[in-house]
Amino acid sequence: MITKIGENAGLLWNALQNGAQGLKALKKATKLKNEELYLALGWLAREGKITFTEAEADIIIALA
Repeated sequence: MITKIGENAGLLWNALQNGAQGLKALKKATKLKNEELYLALGWLAREGKITFTEAEADIIIALA
């Protein structure tokens, strides 16, 4: 499972190379399920690789 989370974190990282995105856009770009997306976000957040900004109806994630 750890390997899969790391792979999904890589998918997120690649998607964020194009710029900051909201959760909905990241989910669409990576085709990850909610739980897979959140685990990968946690992985990148723990490593200090991403930042979070609250928007009106979404959370915007960007590379740190």
